[in-house]
Amino acid sequence: MKRPALSVVVPCYNEAACLDVLHARISGAARAAVGEDYEIVLINDGSKDDSWPVMQRLAAADPHLVAINLSRNHGHQLALTAGLDLCAGEQILIIDADLQDPPELLTDMRATMAAQEADVVYAVRRKRAGETLFKKATAAVFYRMLDRLTDTPIPLDTGDFRLMSRRALDALQSLPEQARFIRGMVAWVGFRQVPFPYDRAERHAGETHYPLGKMIAL
Repeated sequence: MKRPALSVVVPCYNEAACLDVLHARISGAARAAVGEDYEIVLINDGSKDDSWPVMQRLAAADPHLVAINLSRNHGHQLALTAGLDLCAGEQILIIDADLQDPPELLTDMRATMAAQEADVVYAVRRKRAGETLFKKATAAVFYRMLDRLTDTPIPLDTGDFRLMSRRALDALQSLPEQARFIRGMVAWVGFRQVPFPYDRAERHAGETHYPLGKMIAL
């Protein structure tokens, strides 16, 4: 079976208020990048709002959209893992559902991947709009502590927003870890990985799903 040129993988938890705009913006960005040769994979991570009914409605109207419903809330990293296991694209864009990471950067990220002959283009945050000083400070401390604790360098000020080749994803998916930290694991698998600086936007709607307790746990 021929793979689509692109998969966009989006873990979702209580994002009903974002999903219509998210779907429209990702669809537009994907068409601008690869025409009709794409899929969007939305993973419902045990949401307590109307995220799953909204996903079902969108999937019924759009053959490009694959909606996955997990049995309960498993957490962002395992929800993302489920989407990566099931996506089929030759290139894979990982993005969160809150639209802080603009899907419209996809074309430029693909151009960077081609020009640099890279397998991973990871987005590096220059600015973080709409976030408190506390959130910015704890994020900065987290990434710098992580850099000191690990043997494999993990790029500073990056999240999971990145574009990957199929061979990089296959290498990632071969790893047996059950407690998964995707951005660290991607750094560990190697291949050519290059930064893509960008300015992070405010959330489109809703509240952050990484309050203090989850930041400490991470």
